[in-house]
Amino acid sequence: MTSTPPAQPLALPIAYLNGEFVPVEEARISPLDRGFIFGDGIYEVIPIYDGRALRMREHLLRMQRSMDFLELRNPYPLDHWEEIIGELVSKNGGGNVSIYIQVTRGVAKRDFSPPQGLAPTVFMMANKLPTPSRELYENGISCISLDDFRWERCHVKSTSLLGAVLLKHEANQHHVDDCVLFRDGYLTESSSSNVCAIRKGVILCPPKDNLILPGITYDLMIELARRAGIPLEMRRVSRREVGIADELWLTSSTKEVIAITRLDGRPVGTGEHAGKPGPLFWKMFALFQDYKRSLPAAESTAKAAV
Repeated sequence: MTSTPPAQPLALPIAYLNGEFVPVEEARISPLDRGFIFGDGIYEVIPIYDGRALRMREHLLRMQRSMDFLELRNPYPLDHWEEIIGELVSKNGGGNVSIYIQVTRGVAKRDFSPPQGLAPTVFMMANKLPTPSRELYENGISCISLDDFRWERCHVKSTSLLGAVLLKHEANQHHVDDCVLFRDGYLTESSSSNVCAIRKGVILCPPKDNLILPGITYDLMIELARRAGIPLEMRRVSRREVGIADELWLTSSTKEVIAITRLDGRPVGTGEHAGKPGPLFWKMFALFQDYKRSLPAAESTAKAAV
């Protein structure tokens, strides 16, 4: 009779913290870190497809803009960020992952006024990035309309996310996937994604001002639409226009482009496409997948990991 070998413990994902790679459950920060006390920091999320990053430079430049707004010192040059990300992807087995980056102002005595000369805290981790299921693409998601009560600096990718947490929680309490937000009667975004409306073949995109995060996938969607000759208007989009839209889309680094097919319990669109992803969505879906398949070698983390 042979004995069953003991089960091997699961390998912990590898994280990066202040210059060291460690199992994520062993990463430790001070309780006096200003990111923990005040949410005084920024974050970024970069999708990686089979070792190829989706617009890594654009993500890192957006991160720099958020740091500049907070007057938060960037501890590394751009090329070093790319090297660390490449090594982190490699240490976590490669494949499809999303890289989460968080930089806080650092550790100091609790005081609202930001001290000078602190060493920033840098934390990074890799999460598996599952491709949205075919069922999700074919059915879309459901949302509710909510008033956008977040702060007025949404273009900063800050770790102070309580407003978004509460909005997503309210959506979950209504048993829907997410929310579509409005401020003063105009569309802003979702809890953690950009939103656009399609009306009579035209994509209506809220402007990239201080009321929305300038999404990298949002920019890519706009770029792909213009290349394909799809009419697009970047302007304020009224609540009424959203209510009569033929299609609604949600875009983000981890969700890619997803159709919103039900809003406030009613199907989006009319006729045969009511409550279903519309024809323009499927065109954008194909454009996005083609783009992913053709990511240039310059965007690959493989070179950085060598």
